[in-house]
Amino acid sequence: MDPLNLKKLNAARRARKAAILVTDLSDGRDRLVVEGDQVTGELGQEISARFRSGKSGTFECDGRSLFLNVHLPPPRIVVIGAVHISQALYPMAAIAGFDLTIIDPRTAFATAERFDGADLVAEWPEVVLQERPLDAYTALVAVTHDPKIDDYPIEVALRRGCFYVGALGSRKTHAKRVERLKASGFSDGEIQRIAAPIGLDIGASTPAEIAVAVLAEIIQSFRRRELNAAVGGHP
Repeated sequence: MDPLNLKKLNAARRARKAAILVTDLSDGRDRLVVEGDQVTGELGQEISARFRSGKSGTFECDGRSLFLNVHLPPPRIVVIGAVHISQALYPMAAIAGFDLTIIDPRTAFATAERFDGADLVAEWPEVVLQERPLDAYTALVAVTHDPKIDDYPIEVALRRGCFYVGALGSRKTHAKRVERLKASGFSDGEIQRIAAPIGLDIGASTPAEIAVAVLAEIIQSFRRRELNAAVGGHP
């Protein structure tokens, strides 16, 4: 690998940005494409698909055999609320390959006994998210039903471009949430990014079933997410 490309790749990793090292197998020359770079034509479309799938592999383009080595930041889930849904979600998330953090300032809920082995933080989201900021490779799941706890992380998730923002609550609860977000300056388009009701519509009723629906929607959103780059365009 070109030392300059290695330096760029390490910088992308530290910044939690996706990158693909494109190597020409005929002569070993390589280039690094960071999400946000402009790549056109068939190669751009292939890079776009690889950013979404996370899978490395070979690609034939213009008579050349290329190897695309994909480096994605580890996707993570931040759950606001140490509730029954969270108890079911965190072991499922690990199986699906997501790091998961649970944040809840209510110490009666956020206990090690209820969340054995989980990354659990008994603190206000305003404090935790300053130290552990959200980003485009984070899914935000707000499930406390308490706007004093949920609203701030939802606003931050929208501003930071999280690939998924979901919020638990009835239509009436969400309508009030929408009013508060509009009062805070969010547009209709930004607010529409919130998955509410949360989770895919599978008829879930128990906390475990809702957790399955939420995780499925997170995976769907991750694999179909909008890229930060203008890759995949035509010449």
